[in-house]
Amino acid sequence: MKTKLIAPSLLSADFGNLQRDIEMLNNSQADWFHIDVMDGRFVPNISFGFPVMKTVQQHAKKFVDVHLMIVEPDKYVDEFINHGADLISVHYEACTHLHRTIHHIQSRGAKAGVVLNPSTPVLMLEDIIADVDLVLLMSVNPGFGGQKFIENTYKKIAETKDLILSNNSTALIEIDGGVNLDNASKLFEAGADVLVAGNAVFSAENPERTIELLKI
Repeated sequence: MKTKLIAPSLLSADFGNLQRDIEMLNNSQADWFHIDVMDGRFVPNISFGFPVMKTVQQHAKKFVDVHLMIVEPDKYVDEFINHGADLISVHYEACTHLHRTIHHIQSRGAKAGVVLNPSTPVLMLEDIIADVDLVLLMSVNPGFGGQKFIENTYKKIAETKDLILSNNSTALIEIDGGVNLDNASKLFEAGADVLVAGNAVFSAENPERTIELLKI
C-alpha cells in the first residue's frame, strides 16, 4: 500500500499556544510532528532547541521527525534522541562523516535520514542510500518558512525513487518546503511518501480539515 504521511512543521505553530497546537495535531489525521532546528550558521535563521523539544516530548503522542539544519550535527544527535526524537535527518552538505553519523543515530534506536538542498544532486546519495531510513528533499532553500515550491523537485523525486529501487533500499521520500493543497496529490503521485506542511496547515482556517485534504 502506498504511504501518504503528513508531517506538520511546528516551525509554523503559535509558540504562545504551543501545547494547544500540539494537542490539535494529536487529535488530527497528522502522522508525524516535524521539528525544524536551525542554528543561524548552516542556515541564516535560528529556530529553537531543547526547551521546545521538551514541550514536544511532554505532549506529542505521535512520531517525532527532527530535521537538523545545523553545522556539526553529530554534537547534538544524542541530546535530540534523549528529548524524544524518533527520526533525525541530517544534511548531506553539513556532514563530513555521513556514514558514521547515520549509523550512530540508528545505534541509539532512532531512524536516520539524509537531507539534500535544492542544488545538491541525488546521485550524491549513491553510497549511503542503502543505509538510510529516509531521504528528505528540500523543495525550497532551507532557513525560512513560507517560500515558493521549486518545481525541479518532481524530477528529484523520480531520481531518488530510481536510486532507492536499484539499491533495494527501504528509504521513504520526504518533501519539505512550499507543500500545499495545490501540489500535495501531485507529490504523492510522483513518489513522495511524507509531506512536510507548515504554513499550509497552521495558517488555515481549519487546520485539521486541511491535514485531511492534504492526504487525499
